[in-house]
Amino acid sequence: MEFRGEGNPWKFVDGERRNIDLPRALSFDDNEGDSQRTSPRTSCASAASFPVWRMSPETPWARSPVHASSPRPLQYHCLASYHRSEGNIYSIAVTKGFLFAGSSSCRVHAWKLPDCIEMGYIKATTGEIQALLACGKLLFTTHGDCRIRAWEMPPTEKSIPKKKATLPQRRSFFSYPKKNNHQHKDCISCLAYHNREKLLFTGSWDQTVKVWKISEKQCIDSFDAHEGCVTAIVIDQDDGCVFTSSSDGTIKIWRRVARENSHILMMILKFQPSPINALALSQSPSVSFLYSGSSDGLINFWEKERVSGRYNHGGFLQGHHFAVLCLVTIDDLLLSGSEDATIRIWKREDGNYYSHSSLVVIDGHHGPVKCLAAVMETNESVKSLLVYSASLDQTLKVWQVKVKPVHKTNWDRSKDDNSSQKIHSAK
Repeated sequence: MEFRGEGNPWKFVDGERRNIDLPRALSFDDNEGDSQRTSPRTSCASAASFPVWRMSPETPWARSPVHASSPRPLQYHCLASYHRSEGNIYSIAVTKGFLFAGSSSCRVHAWKLPDCIEMGYIKATTGEIQALLACGKLLFTTHGDCRIRAWEMPPTEKSIPKKKATLPQRRSFFSYPKKNNHQHKDCISCLAYHNREKLLFTGSWDQTVKVWKISEKQCIDSFDAHEGCVTAIVIDQDDGCVFTSSSDGTIKIWRRVARENSHILMMILKFQPSPINALALSQSPSVSFLYSGSSDGLINFWEKERVSGRYNHGGFLQGHHFAVLCLVTIDDLLLSGSEDATIRIWKREDGNYYSHSSLVVIDGHHGPVKCLAAVMETNESVKSLLVYSASLDQTLKVWQVKVKPVHKTNWDRSKDDNSSQKIHSAK
């Protein structure tokens, strides 16, 4: 791991950003709430106050002009936009007040939230960082050498992040050469973490899923999951079920064998032949939904039965014109990013879980939206959603979507086509 820099690797070109005040309510840091409201222009200039996370003198990034968005059913605007001049952005993650971005280079760039103050970057020995996963104080990154790095985040901005582990561990130069069966044979495309068991799951283009015990830095299970590339993994943190999707068009549900490390296949969900690119779980005390985004532009969803635990197909959401590439759930909202360069925000209806509304379409990118992250913030009676999106147009954008609840579970909607569109699906 290495920190470089004199100069800013993500240059910002101001557009209409000077009229936008960044929200201060969002913070994972208890001390952040006492901060005074600061203008975005001042906040960006204050990056020099963090000397540990230094900047690179040569950078492929430039901060792009921000243009005001037209009025929508849910009002939104772009808070910040960064453009990468070389290579694509493959992954983003949000944790503990930081935003991370992985790209084709060997650097993971970091910003301090909520003001998007650049902190510098973490440097590994290899690039092609296809997946990032943030869990509490840990950040997991995947690299072109088919290995995973685990980084421990610092307690303060003035501390340096530490690399906790490389999985699988590199063999000693003097050790007897033999085949490493614990290493993926192709690109690691997705990550998931089981909080209670402290287990990391990795899915790869080699069609396998591997399970890693972080405390022991060991692979404790490896199984052939699909007949195509593994594209997504999500975990039910309550019962430990593992969901995997693939380009073969299937979703599989796995469960760990009691008192063992191995996993067995419980169920196969297949509703369409189109490759599946993304998965997301939406859970509450009363309901549990699984969403999948596929290359035909549809978002299928399944509801979990309370007694049997089975997932029954509830229908699909239609709105994107091309492939759905990423999904994120937060409360009763679903965010989807697509090859059609748009981000859609959907809401599951109260009392009728099979009915969804398309609340807003965010159209600011000029290429496929590859990855999303979102955080909800509450300020008095107004809720705002901070959305982080990265696109193959080589830009990373930060959006604020204002949501005004009428009461606890109902949200204001306009009557135009985007908000009033209801998608009723068969049970």
